[in-house]
Amino acid sequence: MLLSTKNILSTKELTNQDIQQILDTADSFKEISIRAIKKVPTLRGKTIINLFFEPSTRTRTSFEIAGKRMSADVINISGSTSSTVKGENLIDTARNLEAMNPDILVVRHHCSGAPALLSQFIDSPIINAGDGSHEHPSQALLDLLTIRSHKGELAGLKVAIVGDISHSRVARSNIRAMQTMGMKVRVVGPPPLIPPDFESLGVEVSHNLREAVRDVDVVMVLRIQMERQNQGLLSSLREYSNYFCLTSESLAKARDDVLIIHPGPVNRGVEISLDVMESPRSLILNQVTSGVSIRMALFYLLLGENNANPN
Repeated sequence: MLLSTKNILSTKELTNQDIQQILDTADSFKEISIRAIKKVPTLRGKTIINLFFEPSTRTRTSFEIAGKRMSADVINISGSTSSTVKGENLIDTARNLEAMNPDILVVRHHCSGAPALLSQFIDSPIINAGDGSHEHPSQALLDLLTIRSHKGELAGLKVAIVGDISHSRVARSNIRAMQTMGMKVRVVGPPPLIPPDFESLGVEVSHNLREAVRDVDVVMVLRIQMERQNQGLLSSLREYSNYFCLTSESLAKARDDVLIIHPGPVNRGVEISLDVMESPRSLILNQVTSGVSIRMALFYLLLGENNANPN
């Protein structure tokens, strides 16, 4: 069955059926990563280009591993080693890469909307691997896969997203995807880090961490993104940590089976304490594992034989 979209630019463009299909496909690929020989010939002869203009550990590596486990040829290009440092613009860079006939481009860029812009100029499918503060769809999908593997059905689950909401592409992608799957979302953080119109997205807004986590099934913790803040929105990280660091104490009234997730990288002791991060209910490393399966699923559904979307 085809996805409803040629590109993966935003979770807003994915239907409930799309997300279910991606999660189910990812589930079927999990066992490949625990085989003695972690490789299948599904995408043999396909070429994937990872074009990253921002630093990345988990996302870039898991996209590369996902492609290679499916026998695709994977090319990694960093912004610092591309011709953009010589003055070439992003569109020309992408059009030159497409002239070499790759089958898909995975793009991370510091400017919101960059992958969507490129999709207007090239024919190859594009996966948005994070664009500014806009979206990070594959992260949201791997988060849903991780949650579903421990909670079963997603519909009806309550999630609290805690931290720097204003600058988080992960929050935006997750909110849209979770709502599509029938989940209820609450965002938590200091007022300067939550956009004033966020309730219009259909989420509940809270500034009290202890109260906000009392009745939820999942707590997602976000990193404070100092690199995206143009002005001092916080008096200090210490003050933020005093009120919004997820600790055993702040979870005292939470459900016993609450799950803790974090997209990484983690600033230990700032947004989450070491004991919570290392506790049995923390699924942070499970998310990383899910990331490989989700990205394998995206490659397969966009590129696999008899699955190429002509639209």
